[in-house]
Amino acid sequence: MTFYFYDLETSGFNPKTARIMQFAGRRTDTELKPVGEPDNFLIKLTDDILPDPGAILVHGITPQVTRADGLNEAEFLSYFAEKVATPNTIFIGYNNIRFDDDFMRFSLWRNFHDAYEWQWKDGRGRWDLLDVARMTRALRPEGLKWPVDTEGIPINQLAKLAAINKLDHASVHDALSDVTAALGIASLLKAKQPKLFEYLFNLRDKQKVIAFIGKGEPVVYTSGRYPSGYDKTTIAVMVAPHPGKPGALMYDLRVAPDEFIRLKPAALAELWQLRGKEAPYFPVKVLSYNRCPAVAPISVLDGESAARLKINSRQIDENFKKLLAAEDFSDKLTAAMEIMYPKQQPDLVVDELTADNQLYDGFVNDADRAKMRAVRQADGQKLAGLHPDFVDERLNKLLLLYKARNFPKSLDRVEQDSWEKYRIQKLLSGGESSPAVLYFKRIDELSAQTGPDRRQKYLLEELKLWGQSILPGGEAA
Repeated sequence: MTFYFYDLETSGFNPKTARIMQFAGRRTDTELKPVGEPDNFLIKLTDDILPDPGAILVHGITPQVTRADGLNEAEFLSYFAEKVATPNTIFIGYNNIRFDDDFMRFSLWRNFHDAYEWQWKDGRGRWDLLDVARMTRALRPEGLKWPVDTEGIPINQLAKLAAINKLDHASVHDALSDVTAALGIASLLKAKQPKLFEYLFNLRDKQKVIAFIGKGEPVVYTSGRYPSGYDKTTIAVMVAPHPGKPGALMYDLRVAPDEFIRLKPAALAELWQLRGKEAPYFPVKVLSYNRCPAVAPISVLDGESAARLKINSRQIDENFKKLLAAEDFSDKLTAAMEIMYPKQQPDLVVDELTADNQLYDGFVNDADRAKMRAVRQADGQKLAGLHPDFVDERLNKLLLLYKARNFPKSLDRVEQDSWEKYRIQKLLSGGESSPAVLYFKRIDELSAQTGPDRRQKYLLEELKLWGQSILPGGEAA
């Protein structure tokens, strides 16, 4: 088994529509000692993508740089499949499960690779250090320094955690630098709190999580959804299985359930969906079994950590007994979830504009998987004459996009016209609300805010030039 620490810089924040612009990774053995040289790639942005200007201001990678120095997605993912996603590799990041992993899945999908096997097949797996760091801070903080913001509120950002512990982190929001920092954090956590580190690593298997949570007993639960004032940690208990996916509905036992157990499903759903600082705290959240949740038995709580987290055992016990007595509460919560998230059928309409986004509309059958392999193994010349008849219409629509983005010379005249029509519709449709209009408007807004910052002015000017250069028909703002 080896670990592979990885990080991405992207053109935006939505994995369905944004793209990976930088990928970096480093393999280690199970003692966290580096194996071989690190990986560090730029990935070409294609001319159907207008990046989020705010994202570019954060990491500083322009589309032009990716075009000059990067691999196309097909080239990158071929390397990833052959050299990175090897058997018995555990992928590790810092907030990767909620961000980077999704970007990888959609990238694989667009390029005719299986979107899931890289994280489970042949002994592979994944783990996320963010909740490991949070739980260590909450339960066993000794041996590390822990950052707070200007108001004294605990924070667990990678850059802040690396800086306060004097770890190597040369450039914030550079993927390779972030990988180095994450590896440093992992080494520190393992060295200072090895028992908790190993416990959470072994718990990443969802079957172990299911068995542990399914006992119906209160557990220590650390999650980003819990208040920072309690180090993102509480005592919670499973009150119902998730009605639509592998997971559990967890009740925060700090909160007396009296008010909530009396409410009807519609009222619960309304409260559940409220967000923001002014919204009342809702004590139920979803625990996803396959997202490596940080949960532990109550026995790990010693007196010092219980006092620091302001956990009142008597209050916890009383609230738990009230929940046990409220026999219909789990049914109400399930009904509330179904109100918030009614079952949806996959889109009946599939075209080039939607195919990129439809990864989660269903699994690909075995016959189509064989044809996908033929597509990604074909070079540009063979691809020009390859016309697989996929059963899955999403794949038929993806083929034009795959060829245009990675092998544009493989397009015949009809396909070139179809690609141009696709770009016109994607970038220019919507009038004053079209992606192109909103893109240039956002650049102007940020330009007015930047003041004398040379770096930001340069990046915004490059983004304007990029937008002008890719607009179909040479239309510019």
